[in-house]
Amino acid sequence: MRSIRNETSLRDKKILLRLDLNVPLDKEKISDTTRIDKILPTLKFLNEQKAKIIILSHVGRPRGKVLKELSLKPICENLQEQLGLSVKLISQNINEIKNKNFFDKFNEKILMLENIRFYAEEEKNDNKFARHLASLGDLYVNDAFSCSHRAHASIVEISKFLPSFSGLQLDLEINALTKITSEITKPITCIIGGSKISTKIEIIKNLIPKFDNIIIVGGMANNFIEYFGHNIGKSIKEKNCAPIIEEIISLSKKEKCEITYPEDVLVSKDLNGSCKKKELNEILDDEMILDIGPKTINKVTNIINSSNTILWNGPAGYFENPNFANGSIEIAKTIINNNKLNKIFSVVGGGDTVSLLNSIKAVDSFNFVSTAGGAFLEYLEGKKLPGITALDWHVRTK
Repeated sequence: MRSIRNETSLRDKKILLRLDLNVPLDKEKISDTTRIDKILPTLKFLNEQKAKIIILSHVGRPRGKVLKELSLKPICENLQEQLGLSVKLISQNINEIKNKNFFDKFNEKILMLENIRFYAEEEKNDNKFARHLASLGDLYVNDAFSCSHRAHASIVEISKFLPSFSGLQLDLEINALTKITSEITKPITCIIGGSKISTKIEIIKNLIPKFDNIIIVGGMANNFIEYFGHNIGKSIKEKNCAPIIEEIISLSKKEKCEITYPEDVLVSKDLNGSCKKKELNEILDDEMILDIGPKTINKVTNIINSSNTILWNGPAGYFENPNFANGSIEIAKTIINNNKLNKIFSVVGGGDTVSLLNSIKAVDSFNFVSTAGGAFLEYLEGKKLPGITALDWHVRTK
């Protein structure tokens, strides 16, 4: 995989730059700019190299239809403001743009084509559509790691027609994930949450042979608590997951990986209620588990303090209610304190975890925070991502 950072002759080259600008919009207002913020270094680098930039991106799932509420217009305006440069949104039908000389009609050095998913050919990975996109530029750069698990035309097929490179943010993502899956500094700990074990089973199975500790928190932990004979009241849980838990336990014993789940919890009768600390044998039928308790926090922080590498994917509780945010916040604080002392390398991923860190203004306090969702998880499962594999297509076929 070749990085655009290492290219020195980019002046006046037309760069087709695939970004993930799929940010949350509320009445055409951006409520979280994290994904935009993270790709600014790539745009600044290409601009400093005097390249001409054509941005390809998407918002939402229009499924081949033009929807005004999913226009990239507010994102284009945000980029202009952050970069201090003029960015031109091109609303013209992409299929009607005939060649790369169309760039010469504009004074702007950065053009943004309208939502690429307005075209049904995009999600079909259509060869003809990809070839047409490629005809608009000289080079292709993928800086959308979070879309790279999708076999779409602007992610995969386009690389067959242009010299293809990784962007600066994608490089950072791959380097960070390599450090926690291949170039590991032990002891290494994974803190993993989420509501369903079944969606994370392949990740856990792939990590157990490499990790020293896996800490199960969030809704997933309820299944472990129930499996070991405790009442979980009306807590969120997944049905028929005993075989999955048994598989995890068996593999962890074989690989000498310690599995940790909560020893005590915070409960309430509803999501908006106040909290009560409970031992596992004290949970009532009308209560739900919404956070980890103080004994569990102490155990988790001790494990973090004895680790050299941390992967965190999933909050410890229902952090949207401040009464149940303490477990997640204490985990964050412990990792941050170790980071400040250069004692650990920390990688955080998952939308809910990033939202938590944004809420406490801690995103910049970790070694790497991934904005990728499905791509992040599939990489941890050990799967090859089509968008990453595609970047080597020209190299392999020379």
